[in-house]
Amino acid sequence: MRGPARSRGITLVELIVTIVVVGIAVASVLAVLSAAAVRSADIMVRQQSVLIAQSYLREILEKPFGVDACYPNCNRTQMAAVGDYSGLSNSGVRDANDAAVGSLSGYKVNVTASYSALGAISAASRQAQLVTVTVTPPTGPQVVISGYRTKYP
Repeated sequence: MRGPARSRGITLVELIVTIVVVGIAVASVLAVLSAAAVRSADIMVRQQSVLIAQSYLREILEKPFGVDACYPNCNRTQMAAVGDYSGLSNSGVRDANDAAVGSLSGYKVNVTASYSALGAISAASRQAQLVTVTVTPPTGPQVVISGYRTKYP
């Protein structure tokens, strides 16, 4: 007597199941890669917005406390005090010399500076200024950062 016959190759059903499983796996990997690529661009835009806001805030907080004579219609190069920056609105990022930064033209920057309470300091005493910088990128959410400048005794 002979033993069971040896089978060679695969059946049509096995081939179709294999193709379906491989297709699902490839589609899943591509979906993950696509989502990662989209998120990495969002992260870059957000990081760039944060750096722009920090740059503006650093420039403003390095100025002396108060409001100078040119407020509120100053050219950026004439802004000599923190309060002068209140109401600053740039469509496109500009450097400290008021020159446009071409590669960042799609961003919008708005600045407010107002007297504010800070700890034991009341707003009425006009001893602390709150500076808020809002950066709106071409895509993605706004970035808002704030800092205080106080009047030293």
